[in-house]
Amino acid sequence: MITRIFGRTLAAVTPSMIAEHLHAAGLRVEPHFRGDDLGWTGGTLALPGTGSPVQLERFLTVEDDLRADLNNYAAELETMDYNPNHVVLMQHVIQTQQLFALRRPLDHADESMLETLNTTLAQYLAGQTDGVYQLDGDGWFAADGELLLPEY
Repeated sequence: MITRIFGRTLAAVTPSMIAEHLHAAGLRVEPHFRGDDLGWTGGTLALPGTGSPVQLERFLTVEDDLRADLNNYAAELETMDYNPNHVVLMQHVIQTQQLFALRRPLDHADESMLETLNTTLAQYLAGQTDGVYQLDGDGWFAADGELLLPEY
């Protein structure tokens, strides 16, 4: 399962900020990040003793070739006219400056802990970057966790 966070700003969210936030939330993750000259590009967040780690990737629209992907998300949202938030979300996706992708492992021993990590991190990243997040099969959410558009 993938959670995508669509941030409208280029606000810096450093690996140390992420780790500190997760630790403050009671999640004892072991973070391992990699980067380049533009900052961090991805990493893993392991919950000790519970199986495969969560994968976290960061993409910048000015550097990575994301426009086609963002246009696809916007086009999909355009078809969801059953919900009044579809236009605002479509505009938000078009304005995305950085995209984060959280990939949950399939072989995790503690699904509840994994869900908490996923939600906590998605809301944090969305809040730090004027973002929204989309959880495969569930829908689109505001940074505070409010469901904006369910996926059917």
